[in-house]
Amino acid sequence: MKISASIYSDKQRPLQKVIQDLVGHQIDLLHVDCNNDTSVFEDIQNIREWCDTPIDLHIITDHPEKFYPFLKECPVEYITFQYENLAGPLLIPDDITGKKGLAITTPTSVEVFEKYSGMDFILIMATIPGQSGGVFDQKNFSKIRQFRRTYPRKSIHVDGGVNAEVSFILRNMGVSSSVSGSYLFGEASVGNALMNLTQREIESQYCIKDFMTPLAEAPHIKINRASTKAILECVENGKMGFSLVLEENDMLHGLVSSADIRKALLAKIDTHQSITPEDLINKNPISIIGTATVNELLKKIKSCPFPIMYLPVTNEEGNAIGIVNFVHLIKGEI
Repeated sequence: MKISASIYSDKQRPLQKVIQDLVGHQIDLLHVDCNNDTSVFEDIQNIREWCDTPIDLHIITDHPEKFYPFLKECPVEYITFQYENLAGPLLIPDDITGKKGLAITTPTSVEVFEKYSGMDFILIMATIPGQSGGVFDQKNFSKIRQFRRTYPRKSIHVDGGVNAEVSFILRNMGVSSSVSGSYLFGEASVGNALMNLTQREIESQYCIKDFMTPLAEAPHIKINRASTKAILECVENGKMGFSLVLEENDMLHGLVSSADIRKALLAKIDTHQSITPEDLINKNPISIIGTATVNELLKKIKSCPFPIMYLPVTNEEGNAIGIVNFVHLIKGEI
């Protein structure tokens, strides 16, 4: 996941000093906020003289067309327009280069992206736009999952409340870029903050159940209906590479992953028609309770002698309530 530094969050130093510090620490992107003010391109032109780090421009305006001449004259790598402020259709000319995105606030549904599906990414504002130092609103975890399901080929960017723990969760959910401002400049140094945003051992404030894929959104099948064909169809139709297998009371019975299917096929390759559900189901998958912290999650993963791609989540009684899927972690790092 790329880190996009919100350059105006540092109120103490001249802009050139801020940029030099960020570039010296090899920041991925420079996030430039623009609140309906075309003079921001004066800063962008100066940044172009100071470095070649990609610019991530977020424009809040009710009349985007007035920015088009400036974007043609001074192109940037990423352009985002704030949805809630648009007074009319967003018709960006084809000769404006750079990846294009739509920013939405927490109350706005990701369904509004349908009219802008030609864009490259969505920017989810997890705090109030323009308010520095806000706390990440965990409602956005479900919005990220919903957008990922609906637009699996689009990128997801997040802005607001991204600290070390949220950064880990977002990486795990496949987020491509996160904007950091007050956290990045509030630490002892930019380098220290960047280390925290990318490290694996962090302090925990969120529980697994806050950001897991809930049971209702995860492929699952009840054991009394789990024929070999039904299990394979559940894995295939779920499009996540696995299926949870549950008792009637949602007690976790086991897990079937693509790897479990391969093992069963290899074991009975010459008599594959004799494969039974028992051959497919891993009845003792590694699991975790929903009230566990992110740190407990990391410790569990590290303690396992084999890689974990899917981690079922249960309540204290052993009933399945969701799953943590690590497949998107790879996508978020590209």
